Amino acid sequence: MGVKEKVLTNIGLSRYNNFCLFGVIFMHLHFRKVAQHDGPVIIRETLDVSSMITHRKDITAVSPLQVDLGASMVGESLMELKGALSAELDTQCSRCLKPIHQHLDIPFDERFRSVVGEAELEEDEEDATIPVEGEAFDTVPFCEESFVIHLPFTPLCSEDCKGLCPTCGQDWNEGSCECDNTRVDPRLAALKNLFK
Repeated sequence: MGVKEKVLTNIGLSRYNNFCLFGVIFMHLHFRKVAQHDGPVIIRETLDVSSMITHRKDITAVSPLQVDLGASMVGESLMELKGALSAELDTQCSRCLKPIHQHLDIPFDERFRSVVGEAELEEDEEDATIPVEGEAFDTVPFCEESFVIHLPFTPLCSEDCKGLCPTCGQDWNEGSCECDNTRVDPRLAALKNLFK
């Protein structure tokens, strides 16, 4: 480990205890203390994000989210937090329902500005930076938000997946079926029966 690089890990320690190193209580960052270091403060953590997928029935399992971020001051009261997040997902294809294992690599690059009071918070609304009130903030919610945003909306086993027959359930990737799945405008359904 280089002299200028400060590394935090969660080995044998809970991120909820009072242990503090280099101005960071694990996923908490303190602007003034980060500014006192020559190099970036590096956070390496794992987060349990299983509660973030409870609304997704197509995701059957998720690994802990791996966090690898570096924090450094790039201006007065302005901190840059960048790096990457990663996780493993077990999902189902949205077309044929086959199980899929996916690896997520999520780039993370955000800037946080320390503000004081609601007046400054309102002034920063149109800024590209994220305003945080006070001199310290918890990075966990921002990592969780980035994870949720990057979840696959419609997982596919392949781009050309043909899906399942809506009538008999035949997997069209494995073969066709004899079902008539011609779509008919409901307003014209009565006309179709005239030709039978």
